Amino acid sequence: MIVYLDGKYVDSADAKVSVFDHGLLYGDGIFEGIRIYDGNVFRLDEHLERLEYSAKAIMLDLPATRPELVEITCETCRRNNLRDGYIRLVVTRGVGDLGLAPWLCAKPSLVVIASTIQLYPKEHYENGLAIVTVPTRRINPAALPPTVKSLNYLNNILGKIEAKQGGALEGIMLNDQGFIAECTADNLFIVHKGTIYTPSASQGALKGITREVIFDIARDCNLPILEQNMTRYDVWCADECFLTGTGAEVIPVVKLDGRVIGTGKPGPITNRLLTEFRHRVRSEGVKL
Repeated sequence: MIVYLDGKYVDSADAKVSVFDHGLLYGDGIFEGIRIYDGNVFRLDEHLERLEYSAKAIMLDLPATRPELVEITCETCRRNNLRDGYIRLVVTRGVGDLGLAPWLCAKPSLVVIASTIQLYPKEHYENGLAIVTVPTRRINPAALPPTVKSLNYLNNILGKIEAKQGGALEGIMLNDQGFIAECTADNLFIVHKGTIYTPSASQGALKGITREVIFDIARDCNLPILEQNMTRYDVWCADECFLTGTGAEVIPVVKLDGRVIGTGKPGPITNRLLTEFRHRVRSEGVKL
């Protein structure tokens, strides 16, 4: 595998960062997970825009312009002969000392990895997931804005561990008020009486790129879609439920906390959204 690292394309075995990199020491950095489908880097501009916003929010100067990042991302895919897979773009604060001070980091570091990913077995896309609610609460947006896609994912990892301990592959995370924020790695949607609902980003949810795709598809298909505060009760009593994410794509959920959702099978609106999503991923983005 060939990895882009600070201006060079190197073998993955040689793709190394300093132990003094603040991304390693403090999670001081940002990232994007991007998908490529049949040579189409899906919604690359939207991902890079979010990267720019994350960088601005944490006062991190990106080491490349957007056109340069587009070319680096595509070239990394080309060098790995990757036409279907997953791209991880990482920007760290760079090498500093053992103190917190980010201004002592001379320059940021840029890494682009192009490989593959499979978060859930294929059968779960056909039959649906059973998920649980985890004890760990989502970080308050006033402490760390969820719109910043930072390298600090320990909060999510704790939730993922608890989901596994509960016998599930994914878990819902509540905020400190008891409303649903998101899952450990995915955004959550429900369908109730023909309307699609999802938690507001202000409640602790990342503004996911795939989440935005669902909004676009719903509008184009004349399906009502709303953001609102949601509790577990809303999911328990929903007609359908599904999760979205770059890695997860669109995956139905058929059970939460032991309670069957709807008919216990992926619903018609979920299937319609998934079909349209699979059509768009090959047309919206940047071709290699």
